[in-house]
Amino acid sequence: MTPSPLRRLLLLRHAKSARPPGTADHERPLSARGRRDAQAAGRLLAKTDWLPDLVLCSTARRAGETWELAAAELAGLPPVRAEPRLYHPPVPELLAVVHAVPAYVSTLLVVGHNPSLRDTILMVAGDGVGSEIPQVQEKFPTAAIAELTWHGTWGQLGLRTALLTGLAVARGDRRRPS
Repeated sequence: MTPSPLRRLLLLRHAKSARPPGTADHERPLSARGRRDAQAAGRLLAKTDWLPDLVLCSTARRAGETWELAAAELAGLPPVRAEPRLYHPPVPELLAVVHAVPAYVSTLLVVGHNPSLRDTILMVAGDGVGSEIPQVQEKFPTAAIAELTWHGTWGQLGLRTALLTGLAVARGDRRRPS
């Protein structure tokens, strides 16, 4: 019997957004801090070798800007698909998007929002390495990246089927250049 392939789902919460008066939620841009943190997220993805085969990104401006700035820090660029269903979906809808990922994809990166990402992690992670689960229960902050792994297909991801194997929060340098 052949073992099922290892799948890796990376969940990246968009970086800190600005709140310009009169701007619709979907159109909110990143703040200055968010721009720094998005770049740091790209460096973190490269440093930890969390390189996706495919990126699915919410259509919200802040999510797209997060990915653009993160991607600029990577050596190679995976295919990216803007996915309207990733704008604040309930967990079953987010999982439906993941279930439709092609079989050739081993590592998928989803750029999205809370509480959807946090709730997805807590629903599908049967266990975590170290103290990751309690950390996510407490808070899944902006520019946080979670890594969930399991053996099987994308369609098999469900309640308590994955292991939370990584959790990191990307923070950019706050020092002002001299």
